[in-house]
Amino acid sequence: MRPIDLARGHGLSTQAVRNYEEAGILPPAERSPHGYRAYGPRHAAALRTFLALIPGHGHAAASAIMRSVNAGALAVALRLIDESHGQLAEDRHTLDEVERALRDLVPPREPGPGATFIGPLARRLGLRPATLRTWQRAGLVVPRRDPRTGYRVYTAADVRDVLLAHQLRRGGHGLAQIARVLERVRAAGGPEPLEATLSEWRERLTARGRALLAGASALHTYLGTP
Repeated sequence: MRPIDLARGHGLSTQAVRNYEEAGILPPAERSPHGYRAYGPRHAAALRTFLALIPGHGHAAASAIMRSVNAGALAVALRLIDESHGQLAEDRHTLDEVERALRDLVPPREPGPGATFIGPLARRLGLRPATLRTWQRAGLVVPRRDPRTGYRVYTAADVRDVLLAHQLRRGGHGLAQIARVLERVRAAGGPEPLEATLSEWRERLTARGRALLAGASALHTYLGTP
């Protein structure tokens, strides 16, 4: 196949095909005596595999997986795949935590057994304390201060709101939008304002899981292509 033949078969430009080859996403093309590229079934299989990997892994990770496979570093490629599955599992866990938090939307706001400080809360969520301070400045979650030490004290309700904010950020929502959603949740006294958002996010997680399966199937086929 000429570059244009491979490109047209996948709805791409010939320049994109050349770029993918130069990036190691495709194996090196055969060259004619005059220097023209010639692609075969393995190149077509590589391109199909790359395009199948993108929806589940994203462009950067899919590129890294294909480069590793084509370089003979299968262990590296499998580790990258594991990382994508691990991130999906973590996102599911975060969503489950948020949904559990929504079952009790009005806990006491006074410091007590459910209270925590910024460091432990940031570590629990895998965030930097600076991120929580940014959320405070944006009005998402404004913790009280301990009168003796001046440390930020996150009550059970604050932790709930941080979990909601964390989940919504994972869903791609901006800080101003999250602040409005949290305000509606607090005013409504119930989870209704977030039901559609969380349902949509769960559907996206399911779609990503299926995309990871489709990418794995394509990669498995490619590994057996001579």
